[in-house]
Amino acid sequence: MILRLKKVVKFLTIAVILCVVLLAFSQFTASTPGIVDENGKTPENSISELKKLELNGRKQWISLRGWDKTAPVLLFLAGGPGGTQMAAVRHELAELEKHFVVVNWDQPGSGKSYYAEKTKNLTVETYIQDGYALTEYLKERFGQKKIYLIGESWGSALGIFLINQHPESYHTFIGTGQMVDFAETEIMDYAKAMEIASDKGNTSLIEKLKANGEPPYYGKGVTWKSAAYLNYLSSYMANNPEIHNPGYNTLRDVGSSEYGLLDKINYFRGLIKTFDHVYQQLYEIDLRKDFTKLNVPVYFFLGRHDINAPTVLVEKYEQLINAPEKGIVWFEHSGHSPWINERDKFVEEVVSCFLGINIK
Repeated sequence: MILRLKKVVKFLTIAVILCVVLLAFSQFTASTPGIVDENGKTPENSISELKKLELNGRKQWISLRGWDKTAPVLLFLAGGPGGTQMAAVRHELAELEKHFVVVNWDQPGSGKSYYAEKTKNLTVETYIQDGYALTEYLKERFGQKKIYLIGESWGSALGIFLINQHPESYHTFIGTGQMVDFAETEIMDYAKAMEIASDKGNTSLIEKLKANGEPPYYGKGVTWKSAAYLNYLSSYMANNPEIHNPGYNTLRDVGSSEYGLLDKINYFRGLIKTFDHVYQQLYEIDLRKDFTKLNVPVYFFLGRHDINAPTVLVEKYEQLINAPEKGIVWFEHSGHSPWINERDKFVEEVVSCFLGINIK
């Protein structure tokens, strides 16, 4: 009996050691693929890096990709809070790498930067401070006085915060899936889900939404209560024939080389735990009240069929903005994610907006 127990302990010990080694190896070997042209060759001045930085004392990861490291820098702010789109942007917007050094940042509490800060300490100000510190790093490293900025969903609000506080650091800002008033958006989303569920006779969802009550939600369980209607709306958009290439390729993205095994786990932990803590801090924010005077050109790239971030709020906000330049670009076959739904047009419009170049 004792001999058998020793064998079991020995086996378990070896198994644990092997798992730890495998985990460490996967983290150490995580990388972003090299840039290759149509002939399979790497452009001489290209850049493809996965880099760990310390921003305000917090250790975080970025990817840097471009055909020419002297090109303008474009920082992409992912949605969430807690979301990582490092791999998704590489897959969907690779054409941008021909015109920019495209930088993706795993924000604190997401993906590769999940452990940058304790979840309980994350605030909106954390993201603003670290986003600005990253901007300053990029300006210094690439010798540029300003960079370009794109924000997606939650990242679209973060982008507004950054250009509001530090207009001297940014050429132009594009917000897509633009958030304006977080509390009003959740109330409208909840009502829309109830409307669709009622039309379709989806009594189980109606009962679940009624049991959760109307948003905004506070305390624990914000993620799951919000997911009840947000996932339903996302599914509804995915089935809309007017929306092209309708959704995220999550399995592809989480399986990408940028993420080690621990990162893959934290890919989902960020979406659940970080969102749960941070999102309820956003309910007091209404860009129409406090962010109308902006000293940077601002453009909104909106999906005509977006029902997650109601475009009516963005249209009202755009009218109130006082900026050097502003405007809305509509994507007729998109929902909440034009950068995925109509990626070719998205790239064309970004290059046109930022660089004044027509690549159609």
